Amino acid sequence: MIKGFGGIFWRTKNLDVTKKWYSEVLKIEINNWNGTMIKPQSGNETIFSFFAEDDSYFPTEQQVMINFQVHNLDETITHLEQIGVPLVKEKEVSEFGQFVWIEDPDGRLVELWEK
Repeated sequence: MIKGFGGIFWRTKNLDVTKKWYSEVLKIEINNWNGTMIKPQSGNETIFSFFAEDDSYFPTEQQVMINFQVHNLDETITHLEQIGVPLVKEKEVSEFGQFVWIEDPDGRLVELWEK
């Protein structure tokens, strides 16, 4: 029945700052309608998962955490270092892949993942 996600939408305190941050930090081309369309590629999967209210994987005051799959996490980390974006969580390697966290201008944790 479900084909995929139609979109991820959230409110922000400062639209211009947030758009600029996602554009510069994650290289997401934000269009004049305040969004972008990310088209799936082969090998790119979207995970939909629930967490218990008190799960400590990400801060309990943050209701949702977005995860972006990246081509090369080490290259992404180098880019982040070059533009002065600190990692909130150092690289973690597990059976699910490699992960880091950064924080957006509204203080939301954003997870970056390489399979």
